[in-house]
Amino acid sequence: MLPYDGVDLDYSLQGKTAIITGGAAGIGHATAEFFHKKGVNVVLADLNSKLDEVAKEIGENTIGVVGNVCDVDYPTKVISEAVAAFDKVDILVNCAGIVALDNAETISADAWNRTININLSACFFMAQAVGKYMIDNHVNGSIVNMASQAGVIALDKHVAYCAAKGGIIAMTKVMAKEWGTYGIRVNAVAPTVVLTALGHKAWDGPVGDAFKKTIPAERFAEPEEIASVIAFLCSKGAGMITGHNLLVDGGIYNSVNDFGRKLCREY
Repeated sequence: MLPYDGVDLDYSLQGKTAIITGGAAGIGHATAEFFHKKGVNVVLADLNSKLDEVAKEIGENTIGVVGNVCDVDYPTKVISEAVAAFDKVDILVNCAGIVALDNAETISADAWNRTININLSACFFMAQAVGKYMIDNHVNGSIVNMASQAGVIALDKHVAYCAAKGGIIAMTKVMAKEWGTYGIRVNAVAPTVVLTALGHKAWDGPVGDAFKKTIPAERFAEPEEIASVIAFLCSKGAGMITGHNLLVDGGIYNSVNDFGRKLCREY
């Protein structure tokens, strides 16, 4: 059962321990910095060979565990080092990801498989390992998986990315359904374009400028905005939220749906 022990108006995470995949850059790094300011013990899980330096820059009570999220033994290694350093794991944030830009008729098998392996399969196996740890150790924890607007709307040249993020959303719902009885909440966050290195790679230039015009907010998101949403979902303030895919998209999903409904009415 999901426990209720009151709502913390400060949305405190003080003293919690969080594993963050992809924590060396982008949304993962922004989340690590945000969590550190909230008093969280942070465990960065990333391929970056300079991860110890990244951890040191974030501050005390932050460690790095270098490895490939696609390696089958990596989740166990990350959990073991987190427990050794901070006694337990309360939170997992799955942020590791890549994007391969190509059309559906031309994308290579290698690009497809790499995108699915990193963005979906590795996310599943890390969540599976952390979920099992939480069940076995009676931890009322929180897992947040990084989805995307690409999981709910179609984007040109994003066929593998859209497939992976759609899978993340479905996976999140099943985990939430199965693990609620153990006091574990599982949610996804689905941002619009976020101004990380990955976001710039895909959306800098005329294509991005045109896309912004379709967003009611008329801009892309900043990494810190996504980090703050993730922190909320991990707090007591979200104690009754599980199995949800939280869109942080500046209103584009509603805008697209409204346009579709208008077309249906007219035709």
